[in-house]
Amino acid sequence: SPAGLQNDHKALMKQVEEALHQLHAREKEKHAKDEAEALAEAMSQAQSLPQAFAKVNAVTPGSPASISGLQVDDEIVEFGSVNVNNFQNLQNIATVVQHSEGRPLSVTVLRSGKKVHVGLTPKRWAGKGLLG
Repeated sequence: SPAGLQNDHKALMKQVEEALHQLHAREKEKHAKDEAEALAEAMSQAQSLPQAFAKVNAVTPGSPASISGLQVDDEIVEFGSVNVNNFQNLQNIATVVQHSEGRPLSVTVLRSGKKVHVGLTPKRWAGKGLLG
C-alpha cells in the first residue's frame, strides 16, 4: 500500500539523517582536535619566546640606541632590570636609563622571532637626552 511505502521512505530518511549527523559530529571532533593541536603548538612556541613589553618604533642615527644595534620593530623583552613582569610604563625604562648613564645595560629584544642581546650604554649626546 502507498502508506507502507511512505513509512519506509521516512525510516530511510531518518537513517540517512542520522548517518549524516554522525559523520558531521566526527568531522567537528576531528576539526576541534586539529585546532587544539595547532593552538598547543603555537602556545609552546610562544612559551619558548619571552613576552615583549615594548616595541622600538624609531631609532635616531648616531644615538646610543642605534650604536648599540637596536633596530626599528625590535620587540623589547628585557631592558636592564625591566621585563614584562615588572614593566608598568615607559617611565620604568627612563628611570633605568638615568641610573645607568655611561654604564652598559643588557637589553634583550625579539627580532624576527629570535632573541637578540644588545648591549646599550646610555649617554648624553647632542643634548637630546640619554637615548635620543
